[in-house]
Amino acid sequence: MRHRAKGRQLSRTAEHRKALLRNMAASLFQHDAIVTTEAKAKELRPYAERLITLARRGDLHARRLVERRIQDREILGRLFKEIGPRFATRPGGYTRILKLGHRAGDGADIARIELLSE
Repeated sequence: MRHRAKGRQLSRTAEHRKALLRNMAASLFQHDAIVTTEAKAKELRPYAERLITLARRGDLHARRLVERRIQDREILGRLFKEIGPRFATRPGGYTRILKLGHRAGDGADIARIELLSE
């Protein structure tokens, strides 16, 4: 039973799920948009938006908190130098999920998650 259990399991162990979200967030910050399944995109959205909110703060403690999740120095620098300041005046809602239909192989719902331009 999953009574009051938060988040989706995505048919993975906790460690695999954690690694998946880290890698997807890094790809999102690197490319500004990624195509994935709808369930993964919905799980990624709050994860990535928390990191962007920390990047907006821009202080040392926020940087260290984000470094726990994003290990790539280039992506980390981009997050704090470009993405954080881009959303400095926006009070949340930094991403958009667009539904793209179904995947040909297994019929899974596909979505594109992207960072907003402002």
